[in-house]
Amino acid sequence: MNQVNQADTKPFLACLLFLAWLLGGACATTLAKTPVPESATLTGYVRNVNGTPVAQARLTLLTARQTVAATTVSAADGRYLFDDVTPGTYELVAATSDGLGVRLAVSLAAGITTVRDLTVLPTPVAETVTVTADVGLVQDKDELGQTVTVIPAGRLQERATQGLAQAFAEEAGLSVQQTSATLGGVFVRGLVASRVSVFVDGVRYTTGAQRGGISTFFNLLEPGSLRGVEVLHGPHGAQYGSDSLGGSVQLLTATAPLTTGGFVFQGESTFFGISATSGFGHATRLSFGTPRFGGVVNLAGRRINTLRAGGGVDSRAAVTRFFDLPSNRFYGARQPDTAFTEYAGSLKAVATPRAGHQFVVHYQRGQQDGGQRSDQLLGGDGNLLAKLGNLMLDFGYLRYDGQRVGGLDSVTVTGSFNIQREERINQGGQGNPQALINAQYERTRAVGLSLFGAKTLPGRHTVLGGADAYRDVMRARAFDAHPVTGIATAARPRVPNGAYFNNYGFFVQDVWEAVPNRLRLAASLRYGVASYRARARDNALVGGRAVVEDDSVRTAAWTFRFSGAWQLGRGWVLAGNVARGFRPPNMTDLGSLGLQGNGVFEIAAPAVAGRQAFIGTTADASAVSTGLPVRQVIPESSLSYEGSLRYRNGRMDADLTGFVTNINDLLTTQTLILPPGAVGTRLGTEIITAQLPTGAVFVAPATSPVRVRANFTDARIYGVESSLGVRLTASWSLGGNFTWLHAEDRATGRPPDVEGGTPPPQGLLRLRYQPPGRTWWVEGVVAAAHRQTRLSSLNLDDRRIGAARTRTQIQNFFRRGATVRGFVEAGPDGRLGTADDRLRLTGETLAQIQARVLGTAASAPLFPRLPGWATLNLRGGYRFGERHDLLIAFDNLLDQNYRTISSGIDAPGRNLTVRYTIRF
Repeated sequence: MNQVNQADTKPFLACLLFLAWLLGGACATTLAKTPVPESATLTGYVRNVNGTPVAQARLTLLTARQTVAATTVSAADGRYLFDDVTPGTYELVAATSDGLGVRLAVSLAAGITTVRDLTVLPTPVAETVTVTADVGLVQDKDELGQTVTVIPAGRLQERATQGLAQAFAEEAGLSVQQTSATLGGVFVRGLVASRVSVFVDGVRYTTGAQRGGISTFFNLLEPGSLRGVEVLHGPHGAQYGSDSLGGSVQLLTATAPLTTGGFVFQGESTFFGISATSGFGHATRLSFGTPRFGGVVNLAGRRINTLRAGGGVDSRAAVTRFFDLPSNRFYGARQPDTAFTEYAGSLKAVATPRAGHQFVVHYQRGQQDGGQRSDQLLGGDGNLLAKLGNLMLDFGYLRYDGQRVGGLDSVTVTGSFNIQREERINQGGQGNPQALINAQYERTRAVGLSLFGAKTLPGRHTVLGGADAYRDVMRARAFDAHPVTGIATAARPRVPNGAYFNNYGFFVQDVWEAVPNRLRLAASLRYGVASYRARARDNALVGGRAVVEDDSVRTAAWTFRFSGAWQLGRGWVLAGNVARGFRPPNMTDLGSLGLQGNGVFEIAAPAVAGRQAFIGTTADASAVSTGLPVRQVIPESSLSYEGSLRYRNGRMDADLTGFVTNINDLLTTQTLILPPGAVGTRLGTEIITAQLPTGAVFVAPATSPVRVRANFTDARIYGVESSLGVRLTASWSLGGNFTWLHAEDRATGRPPDVEGGTPPPQGLLRLRYQPPGRTWWVEGVVAAAHRQTRLSSLNLDDRRIGAARTRTQIQNFFRRGATVRGFVEAGPDGRLGTADDRLRLTGETLAQIQARVLGTAASAPLFPRLPGWATLNLRGGYRFGERHDLLIAFDNLLDQNYRTISSGIDAPGRNLTVRYTIRF
């Protein structure tokens, strides 16, 4: 790591100039005549499951970047033909007017005619084509050295009714985090949020303002605009840059159709309803195409009302956490503060001015209104205000994709922008109506430019090289308002206003078919740089003094990946992968100060410079000083090893993968320890209200002690991912998966303080009945998770997991949040706020509640371990006519109450989902 006194912008500008120069060269060759290498040919027949030829099926060859390379239509006998195609790897997509289709990965060689016959099917439940595992290549995931999860559009439609994060449930190696009704994220190999990078059509969606333990903007990406999702397991920094310590989520948007002649128009509308939330929504996709131009428009909206969780209770409600009483005895079966409204839309246009050269423009907008952090309100802390207002997304890119450009087989250049906005309004103190109301506005603007070119070389090598650069700039403001007088004063933003984060790098990749159809090897290497700067002068003075310190950091690292897959024969594949990941500290890590999404007040090192601050031994109130001074954080890095054994034949698909990920300089949050006498001093604009004898300090907005971000330890995560699919008969199929993870501090062997915790062992079993040639199917699904006993101090203190409570917290909620809401009444003296006040429901005084909940202890978690769970689900679909589909799902039939780790709300209880789709 290299820290400098002033921001180092010269390398970033040099990278931009280099990319601009390459872009100019690529555009200059677009219309220039270049020698045309020998082309390839692809042909075959399209048939349905009965073997009948399918005429007028639309076939499209897509590049890995999802641009259209060629189109054609099947003849009356089902035959199709692509000729004069640039050699390379492509995704072959066939679709019929009645909604049948298929996707295949094809590799086309110069001077050779490749024959691939196709069988079109109803919406598939599993797919094997990946376009993101190796940049610029289309491959079958079963032939790779790494593990890739492919989620097709059919599964997206079934699962993602409330938000995109739901689509990742029931997959091996993945777990869903539902922070609130609006916010969601994905665990990949035990890591979440800032350690899992997100890309949309190969464009970086993750920004330098990403929080450590939650994903604020993930659910603003509309599922209805996607044609599929891929998840790359393990570090992928060599291909996709920083942050992918756990893995990378790759979202693929719908492509615009092009035709061989004439004009085509297609449309699809979907309507759905959900009983557990009394929610409903609608999505419409319209697309059109000509031989040279095409476009696709998506419009969607949903209204999600209050949630009924399993059993009609909230497992970590404030009344349960602090009073040990079920929530439905206070406010019924539905959880307040879980309703919201969402709107989304996108536009994608494709222009092909000349064969082999294509321009793509994409823009999408998402917005959530009325969202609240229920886990900070009655769902956890008992506060009165925790609003998530005007979460907005504006994202887009302009891409040039060229074939046979400047001596290269392909060149892709992309410029992008990404604007993410949020407004949070919080009032802390566990329902204290006199507490200051804090308002935070953030607007992160990211611009990016990337370029890569690919070339097939003698010896069956496909070499690709390129560079990318992203610049994120924060615009933030904050103020505190007095709830009585209404007087507002400036406050310190969570992240300094004007802070920027540059992230750029250069990479090279080689995929080598060492032994044709037997052994494939891949290697990637990247040099990445990140820099950060914040300036005091860009931020308002508070009380006449600066609350932001000048700070700048620059980091750089090499990352790599080596993988291989060996076809052993008779359907067996042996695969392995070694990769190094890199996550530089971002704006949140380096400059954060304030209330975080997990309800904890966090600071970064500059906020306590010169105050003899130390790192605590744990992340809760039991912490004592480690003797390690607080210093500015440095990057995290990881080294991951994985091995897989796969088996494929006509009836069975099976995978077994084991992996180990070692994380160095794990960046987490530990309790801040200050010298005695800190009460009355400030952290930013917040006054320290209490200090323990150990040195831990508290501020009004949070119930837990103040934490500081620090590289506290090293960690290791290892585990097993497995999946199985068996076709029992022509109509019956059986599928399932199982995931087991173990995380440990490499120094102590105890659970590490990784934000979000570690998902427990979990699995799924699916039995499906789908008669051949019929238009309906039905399946039963059993999903289950074991209890998680390995919870760290960070997890036990987290209101979403262990939900720790102290005597002081019980007192605060009793006298504040519970009293304001009318749960508490005056005792015999007739005055509220005295020792004889009673809980209306039980008639207990505060002292009696504290004794019942904690006994003689000073504190204890509500859940010392995360309970296990199991659900029974029944789903079915029916296609009537050529244009109508009906999906019905009965989920959690046993009404199990549960929540996935680090989620802020429980999962829905017994639930009926109905989805109707019409194509036109």
